[in-house]
Amino acid sequence: MDELTITFTKRRDGSVVTRFDRADGTATWQRKQGSQARFFANHDLTHYAVETTLGYRRGFYGLIAEGFDLHDTSAPWPREQDPVEVVVGFLDRERASGERWSAAQFNEQTALHYAARGQTDPPTLDDAALERMREAAEGLWRQWSHVPDGGSLRLTFTRLAAQ
Repeated sequence: MDELTITFTKRRDGSVVTRFDRADGTATWQRKQGSQARFFANHDLTHYAVETTLGYRRGFYGLIAEGFDLHDTSAPWPREQDPVEVVVGFLDRERASGERWSAAQFNEQTALHYAARGQTDPPTLDDAALERMREAAEGLWRQWSHVPDGGSLRLTFTRLAAQ
């Protein structure tokens, strides 16, 4: 059963509204405008690609499915989502620079990121996993680029069983 339906809507004013409908009937949403709208639509689609490809249960979408509300800034997000944020952040950096990293480069940068924050156990990826995430993200970006103003892209998200 789908735990979350995610709807990205391109507004005619250039903003993007993202609505998250949970299986329990509750929902949360956000609206981004201007350059934030352009960046965060691709960023959030990258999250989807990473979380579904790697099977993260408590990344951004898993936490939203659990009931976290985007507008509740007082509730800290669990640390389990940190690996997802790092992976997505580095893929965002790749997209901005136009330069693709090898898995070795990716893992080296991830280890440096973790070490600089006093964190341990950085995620490691192989070239095949990295390529699967890129392909998934690029496919989603293409779909989004073809959505007309006033149109929507709808995705469903289900957390994978614990591994």
